[in-house]
Amino acid sequence: MSEKQFEILAKETVYQGFFRLERYTLKHTLYRGGWSRPISRELFRRGNCVAVLLYDPERDEVVLIEQFRVGAVLQPQCSWLIEIVAGAIEEGETAEEVAYREASEEAGCDITELMEIQQFYTTPGGCSERITLFCGRVDSHKVGGVHGLVEEDEDIRVTAVKFADVFQMLEDGKIESGIPIIAIQWLYIHRDKLRARWLNNKNE
Repeated sequence: MSEKQFEILAKETVYQGFFRLERYTLKHTLYRGGWSRPISRELFRRGNCVAVLLYDPERDEVVLIEQFRVGAVLQPQCSWLIEIVAGAIEEGETAEEVAYREASEEAGCDITELMEIQQFYTTPGGCSERITLFCGRVDSHKVGGVHGLVEEDEDIRVTAVKFADVFQMLEDGKIESGIPIIAIQWLYIHRDKLRARWLNNKNE
Protein backbone atom coordinates (compact mmCIF):
# COMPACT_ATOMS: atom_id res chain seq x y z
CA MET A 1 0.00 0.00 0.00
CA SER A 2 1.28 3.49 -0.83
CA GLU A 3 2.14 5.93 1.93
CA LYS A 4 -0.84 7.56 3.63
CA GLN A 5 -0.92 11.28 2.92
CA PHE A 6 -3.33 14.19 3.08
CA GLU A 7 -3.18 17.75 1.81
CA ILE A 8 -5.03 20.75 3.25
CA LEU A 9 -6.26 22.88 0.35
CA ALA A 10 -8.00 25.58 2.39
CA LYS A 11 -8.80 26.39 6.03
CA GLU A 12 -11.04 28.99 7.65
CA THR A 13 -12.28 29.77 11.16
CA VAL A 14 -16.08 29.60 11.11
CA TYR A 15 -16.62 30.46 14.79
CA GLN A 16 -14.41 31.61 17.65
CA GLY A 17 -15.80 31.54 21.19
CA PHE A 18 -15.26 29.32 24.22
CA PHE A 19 -14.33 26.75 21.57
CA ARG A 20 -13.37 27.19 17.93
CA LEU A 21 -14.95 25.73 14.79
CA GLU A 22 -12.82 25.43 11.67
CA ARG A 23 -13.69 24.37 8.13
CA TYR A 24 -11.14 22.43 6.11
CA THR A 25 -11.05 21.62 2.42
CA LEU A 26 -8.68 18.71 1.94
CA LYS A 27 -7.87 15.57 0.01
CA HIS A 28 -6.22 12.32 1.05
CA THR A 29 -4.79 9.18 -0.50
CA LEU A 30 -7.11 6.21 -1.05
CA TYR A 31 -6.55 2.56 -0.15
CA ARG A 32 -7.41 1.63 -3.73
CA GLY A 33 -4.79 4.06 -5.00
CA GLY A 34 -4.78 7.68 -6.08
CA TRP A 35 -6.33 10.60 -4.24
CA SER A 36 -9.81 11.49 -3.04
CA ARG A 37 -11.66 14.40 -4.56
CA PRO A 38 -11.55 17.60 -2.45
CA ILE A 39 -13.80 17.21 0.58
CA SER A 40 -15.08 19.75 3.09
CA ARG A 41 -15.10 18.97 6.82
CA GLU A 42 -15.80 21.02 9.96
CA LEU A 43 -13.48 20.51 12.92
CA PHE A 44 -14.47 21.36 16.48
CA ARG A 45 -11.25 22.58 18.09
CA ARG A 46 -10.58 22.29 21.79
CA GLY A 47 -7.45 21.61 23.77
CA ASN A 48 -6.40 18.18 24.89
CA CYS A 49 -7.87 16.97 28.17
CA VAL A 50 -7.24 14.68 31.10
CA ALA A 51 -9.61 12.31 32.87
CA VAL A 52 -8.88 10.50 36.13
CA LEU A 53 -10.52 7.39 37.52
CA LEU A 54 -10.17 7.95 41.28
CA TYR A 55 -10.01 4.60 43.05
CA ASP A 56 -9.51 3.51 46.65
CA PRO A 57 -8.07 -0.04 46.58
CA GLU A 58 -8.57 -0.60 50.31
CA ARG A 59 -12.26 0.28 50.36
CA ASP A 60 -12.74 -0.91 46.74
CA GLU A 61 -14.54 2.34 45.94
CA VAL A 62 -14.67 4.56 42.85
CA VAL A 63 -15.15 8.32 43.15
CA LEU A 64 -17.94 9.45 40.84
CA ILE A 65 -19.05 12.97 40.03
CA GLU A 66 -22.37 14.22 38.68
CA GLN A 67 -22.94 17.53 36.93
CA PHE A 68 -25.09 19.30 34.33
CA ARG A 69 -23.84 18.84 30.76
CA VAL A 70 -25.03 21.04 27.88
CA GLY A 71 -24.27 18.24 25.42
CA ALA A 72 -27.18 16.27 26.87
CA VAL A 73 -29.86 18.99 26.74
CA LEU A 74 -31.67 17.24 23.89
CA GLN A 75 -32.52 14.55 26.44
CA PRO A 76 -33.60 16.69 29.43
CA GLN A 77 -34.08 13.69 31.72
CA CYS A 78 -30.40 12.83 31.22
CA SER A 79 -28.85 16.31 31.39
CA TRP A 80 -27.04 15.56 34.68
CA LEU A 81 -24.42 12.95 33.82
CA ILE A 82 -22.45 10.59 36.05
CA GLU A 83 -18.79 10.97 35.16
CA ILE A 84 -15.24 10.87 36.48
CA VAL A 85 -12.97 13.83 37.20
CA ALA A 86 -11.69 15.55 34.05
CA GLY A 87 -10.32 18.86 32.81
CA ALA A 88 -8.46 20.66 30.06
CA ILE A 89 -4.69 20.90 29.83
CA GLU A 90 -3.80 24.57 30.11
CA GLU A 91 -0.70 26.11 28.53
CA GLY A 92 2.43 25.08 30.41
CA GLU A 93 0.76 22.19 32.25
CA THR A 94 1.54 18.50 31.97
CA ALA A 95 -1.22 15.89 31.86
CA GLU A 96 -0.09 14.64 35.26
CA GLU A 97 -0.36 18.11 36.80
CA VAL A 98 -3.90 18.44 35.48
CA ALA A 99 -4.84 15.10 37.02
CA TYR A 100 -3.73 16.22 40.48
CA ARG A 101 -5.34 19.66 40.09
CA GLU A 102 -8.71 18.43 38.86
CA ALA A 103 -8.93 15.70 41.52
CA SER A 104 -8.59 18.41 44.15
CA GLU A 105 -10.89 20.98 42.52
CA GLU A 106 -13.68 18.68 41.37
CA ALA A 107 -13.68 15.98 44.05
CA GLY A 108 -11.69 17.23 47.02
CA CYS A 109 -9.31 14.28 46.66
CA ASP A 110 -5.55 14.01 47.01
CA ILE A 111 -3.98 11.49 44.65
CA THR A 112 -1.23 9.42 46.26
CA GLU A 113 -0.33 7.29 43.22
CA LEU A 114 -1.02 7.96 39.55
CA MET A 115 -0.78 5.70 36.52
CA GLU A 116 -1.61 6.37 32.89
CA ILE A 117 -4.17 4.05 31.35
CA GLN A 118 -4.52 5.18 27.73
CA GLN A 119 -4.56 8.13 25.35
CA PHE A 120 -7.41 8.31 22.83
CA TYR A 121 -9.59 10.59 20.71
CA THR A 122 -13.16 11.06 21.95
CA THR A 123 -14.97 11.87 18.68
CA PRO A 124 -12.39 11.99 15.87
CA GLY A 125 -15.06 12.32 13.19
CA GLY A 126 -15.29 16.02 13.95
CA CYS A 127 -13.45 16.99 17.15
CA SER A 128 -9.72 17.40 17.85
CA GLU A 129 -9.99 16.48 21.55
CA ARG A 130 -7.52 13.84 22.74
CA ILE A 131 -7.85 12.42 26.24
CA THR A 132 -5.12 11.15 28.54
CA LEU A 133 -6.86 8.77 30.93
CA PHE A 134 -5.32 8.06 34.33
CA CYS A 135 -6.14 5.97 37.36
CA GLY A 136 -5.39 7.75 40.61
CA ARG A 137 -5.18 6.17 44.04
CA VAL A 138 -7.11 8.06 46.73
CA ASP A 139 -8.50 7.61 50.21
CA SER A 140 -12.27 7.71 49.72
CA HIS A 141 -13.09 7.62 53.44
CA LYS A 142 -14.21 11.26 53.61
CA VAL A 143 -15.21 11.76 49.97
CA GLY A 144 -18.52 13.46 49.29
CA GLY A 145 -20.36 16.75 49.09
CA VAL A 146 -20.47 19.43 46.41
CA HIS A 147 -17.27 20.65 44.79
CA GLY A 148 -16.01 22.65 41.82
CA LEU A 149 -14.84 26.20 41.16
CA VAL A 150 -17.56 28.83 41.52
CA GLU A 151 -15.75 31.14 39.10
CA GLU A 152 -16.03 28.41 36.45
CA ASP A 153 -19.73 27.82 37.24
CA GLU A 154 -18.98 24.28 38.41
CA ASP A 155 -21.60 22.55 40.55
CA ILE A 156 -20.38 18.99 41.07
CA ARG A 157 -21.83 16.35 43.35
CA VAL A 158 -19.22 13.84 44.52
CA THR A 159 -19.82 10.35 45.86
CA ALA A 160 -17.70 7.28 46.62
CA VAL A 161 -19.35 4.08 45.40
CA LYS A 162 -18.37 0.43 45.83
CA PHE A 163 -16.94 -0.95 42.61
CA ALA A 164 -19.60 -3.68 42.37
CA ASP A 165 -22.29 -1.00 42.49
CA VAL A 166 -20.48 1.17 39.94
CA PHE A 167 -20.22 -1.72 37.52
CA GLN A 168 -23.92 -2.48 38.00
CA MET A 169 -24.72 1.14 37.20
CA LEU A 170 -22.78 0.66 33.98
CA GLU A 171 -24.63 -2.55 33.16
CA ASP A 172 -27.96 -0.84 33.88
CA GLY A 173 -27.22 2.02 31.48
CA LYS A 174 -27.04 4.66 34.20
CA ILE A 175 -23.63 5.88 33.03
CA GLU A 176 -23.94 7.39 29.54
CA SER A 177 -20.73 9.36 29.15
CA GLY A 178 -18.06 7.59 27.13
CA ILE A 179 -14.96 8.39 29.20
CA PRO A 180 -16.20 6.86 32.48
CA ILE A 181 -17.49 3.85 30.56
CA ILE A 182 -13.99 3.22 29.20
CA ALA A 183 -12.41 3.81 32.63
CA ILE A 184 -14.78 1.50 34.51
CA GLN A 185 -14.39 -1.27 31.95
CA TRP A 186 -10.61 -0.91 32.27
CA LEU A 187 -10.89 -1.24 36.05
CA TYR A 188 -13.11 -4.29 35.67
CA ILE A 189 -10.32 -5.97 33.68
CA HIS A 190 -7.35 -4.84 35.79
CA ARG A 191 -8.86 -4.41 39.26
CA ASP A 192 -7.39 -7.49 40.95
CA LYS A 193 -3.85 -6.77 39.74
CA LEU A 194 -4.18 -3.08 40.58
CA ARG A 195 -5.40 -3.75 44.12
CA ALA A 196 -2.59 -6.25 44.71
CA ARG A 197 0.00 -3.78 43.43
CA TRP A 198 -1.21 -0.75 45.35
CA LEU A 199 -1.95 -2.61 48.59
CA ASN A 200 1.46 -4.25 48.46
CA ASN A 201 3.06 -0.83 47.91
CA LYS A 202 1.47 0.39 51.13
CA ASN A 203 2.74 -2.60 53.09
CA GLU A 204 6.34 -2.29 51.90
